[in-house]
Amino acid sequence: MKSKPDIRELTLKNGLDYPNDEELLMLILGSGTRDCSVRNLAHNVNDVIDVSATDELLGKLGEVKGMGPGKVLQVAAAVELGRRKNQWTGLRISHASELVPFIKAYSIKSKEHFLCITLNGNHEIIKVNVVSVGTVNSSLIYPREVMEIAIKDKAAAIIISHNHPSGNLEPSESDINTTEKLISAAHVMGIPILDHIIISSGGYFSFLENGLLFTED
Repeated sequence: MKSKPDIRELTLKNGLDYPNDEELLMLILGSGTRDCSVRNLAHNVNDVIDVSATDELLGKLGEVKGMGPGKVLQVAAAVELGRRKNQWTGLRISHASELVPFIKAYSIKSKEHFLCITLNGNHEIIKVNVVSVGTVNSSLIYPREVMEIAIKDKAAAIIISHNHPSGNLEPSESDINTTEKLISAAHVMGIPILDHIIISSGGYFSFLENGLLFTED
């Protein structure tokens, strides 16, 4: 008799939208203990996560029977990663300076990272997407890739951004040409580009603020 598929098989088959919260924790935990199945352990851990503040989570998880230091760190790290990745969701952007704190982690990268920040109709952040990773002084961008991301996220508008590992915030001729091509593609798709922001460890440069964002009528 064929055994019933476990949550790992079902998730691999159906995607990460398939498991509920406790089943996601089962995937993180991997196994239970002799006295507590992984499903029951995940249930108990989920209850703790729901009522624990960020600064007390490690301690509270450590009080759950069956949670050793390794499992505590696995779960706490997963929760913290999710918090960091989603802390900007729903934030309304009306000025470049409001977005910079949420993408500044890319300002110190040793290679150029090109980002597409998708926004809803209220100009609230949907997602920060990495479109491509280039070399120390360039990244290759195709308008199709940016537009595909915008469509996938059901964006009403987007902001594009990339870092300059050199620290120089001035846009290059390539930056300006790339921006113009992306604006043309965005105009065809009806998804406006609100700004192009260059970031580095020394600050940021906004195409909009500096009069370089020439949108098409």
